[in-house]
Amino acid sequence: MTTKILIVTGDAAESLEVLYPYQRLREEGYEVHIAAPARKQLRFVVHDFEPGFDTYTEKPGYTWPADLAFSEVDPGEYAAVVIPGGRAPEYLRNDPELRKILKSFFDTDKPVAQICHGPLLTAAVDGLTGRRVTAYPALELDMQAAGATFQDTEVVVDDMLVSSRAWPDHPAWMREFLKVLRTKAPVT
Repeated sequence: MTTKILIVTGDAAESLEVLYPYQRLREEGYEVHIAAPARKQLRFVVHDFEPGFDTYTEKPGYTWPADLAFSEVDPGEYAAVVIPGGRAPEYLRNDPELRKILKSFFDTDKPVAQICHGPLLTAAVDGLTGRRVTAYPALELDMQAAGATFQDTEVVVDDMLVSSRAWPDHPAWMREFLKVLRTKAPVT
């Protein structure tokens, strides 16, 4: 049986932060499922950095089908979880089904990869207390309020938790996450 990885996301997730790990993990030989609040065609966005703007800009991105609704996910079937950023984490952190899923990964010490605004979800399940993390730099105070030590660097590995700032950091993020996976949840 192939080792399964779960990606949890929703509408307004950053396109690259969903699709890059989805494709990279499949390339590595993992079976990857995308879960969202409901089985539907998700609408992602593109966050870009443009001269003259104080923050990122947002444009329509790709659409992609969710394989599962959060209510259909059995966390025990998955070796790890990936939490993309974008605007999706802002509202997903209020979903009780998703919070149960994420808590299960932390309770069983399974690998978790988070990027950009994704740590808003791990903060919602008290998964950041006492940890070192990075996230989109504007979330530094949120990470500190969640009990984490924030580091503004392309990737931070804290045991099974691998975090990055945003899609420009993908190579370092996936390189470090794959090191954790190869040790804790190798492809079978």
